[in-house]
Formats: sequence, structure tokens, C-alpha cells
Amino acid sequence: MATVLVVEDEPAVRLGVRLALEKAGHRVLEAATSKEAWPRLREAEAVVLDWMLPDEPGTRLLERMRQGAYPDLPVLMLTARAEVRDRVEGLSRGADDYLVKPFAVEELLARLEALLRRSGKRKVLRRGPLLLDLERKEASLDGKPLPFTRREFELLAFLAQRPGRVYSREELLEAVWGHDYLGTPRTVDQHVLQLREKLGEDPKAPRFLETVRGMGYRFKEVPAGPNQGEG
Repeated sequence: MATVLVVEDEPAVRLGVRLALEKAGHRVLEAATSKEAWPRLREAEAVVLDWMLPDEPGTRLLERMRQGAYPDLPVLMLTARAEVRDRVEGLSRGADDYLVKPFAVEELLARLEALLRRSGKRKVLRRGPLLLDLERKEASLDGKPLPFTRREFELLAFLAQRPGRVYSREELLEAVWGHDYLGTPRTVDQHVLQLREKLGEDPKAPRFLETVRGMGYRFKEVPAGPNQGEG
């Protein structure tokens, strides 16, 4: 759910990267040249930048970014140049990370997520196909936005940050609604029901939210993957 500028002159590569980023929930801007890219930088929260562009090398665009108004904008450089000296040159000119073509989409997404976390531009929690942007309070499942209310998001985020631990309804009321909230435990049940509906959960085999009889609720532990974690 970041805005990512993809600067790539090869249409097939640009399309593949765009589709992968959109599936992961990102907004994508595109540019085929350095000239097209420059005015779109102001909207970008991260850049996927090809080394070889038709009007000037991507490294030259990168230098102008670092010397100008974008000294800290995260940049993942793509290139077919795999020599150590090439990687060193790309990094020394200001790239934050470097990926050699051909690349696996999963690796590109993982590296981009890591850049966004390190840059402090996003605080994102990923649990399998579920992505929670803790700053924007936005969620997506399999890349599709989920229409949570503020309380629904806060309840889900609270549990998802503590997978495996069981919380009673009273504990969840205090943690999410506050100690002075006058509602009843039924409030928690109602919100969990709404969350499950929006997540498309099967009550008999929930993927995320489990009821622990006589105790409360917990977020299921999801096996760690390359894109999983939080920043």
C-alpha cells in the first residue's frame, strides 16, 4: 500500500512488475524514461529503477535524485549487470538495494517491503496473504483492499501483532476500546463476527481468528514466509 514508481523501458518487464506490485496492494506509477520519471517522483514513496534507460542511465537519474529533492527516497535498482563492480557502482551512486535480472517476483516484493520498513515510510504487518498497514490503517487480503471500520482494524491489528496468544474478551475491550469504555464483551464478539465475514473466514476452519472455548480469541500463527514480518 505504498505508491511505487516503476522506471523501466522494457514494456513486458514493466507490466510484470506492475501486476506483482498491484497484487501486493501497492499503487503503481510507471515511466519508460528518465524524463518521464522525474515529475512522478513527487508522488512516489519508493522507486524500482532500471539501470539502462533510453535517455540516460538510471544511475544518472539516481544521482540527480540524491543531489536534489529526493536524498532519502528508497530506490531498488534493477539491472542485467551482475558483476560485483556493477553492484558496487549502483550502491555507491545511491541505490538502497540491487536486484539482478532475471529475478523472482517474490524476491522483488520482499526487498521492496524491507526498503519501505527500513526507510520508516511504512509500518506494515504481513501475516500470510493478509497485509496490515499500521500507519494508514488499511488492510488487504491477497492484494484486495478490505473495508474495515477503525475498531475492526484496531482489533485485528492488536491480535495479529501477537499471534498465538489467547486474549479474553475483557482484555480485548481494555486494549482496543480503552479501560473507560462502557461496552460489554458482546461488543468484541460482534466485531470478531464482522471481521470474519470481511476476511471470508470459514467458521469451522478459520485462517486467522480462532475462538478458544471458555477463554477468548487468538490470531493463528502463520508459517513465516519471505514477505512476512513487521516494521
